[in-house]
Amino acid sequence: MYGLKDYFLRTGFFDLLPVAVRIARELRCTSDEMIEAICKVDDKARVYPPTRNRRSWFATVFREKLQEARAEMLALQNRYQN
Repeated sequence: MYGLKDYFLRTGFFDLLPVAVRIARELRCTSDEMIEAICKVDDKARVYPPTRNRRSWFATVFREKLQEARAEMLALQNRYQN
């Protein structure tokens, strides 16, 4: 089973893991939400790669994708509870 560090390594954003952890703590996100978000960030980076400030781009996109991941996970959880 892969962990959070493994996903950041595979996506090429390992150097930004401390930034991601800080953002996730601010938003009170779980590691599962972080994993989902980093996969979404990787998808976006393939289509719209950062061109100037990679760290700032990552922080903005990761925050956005964390919120998307949380919403999707809550929707799935509610779907299976009903």
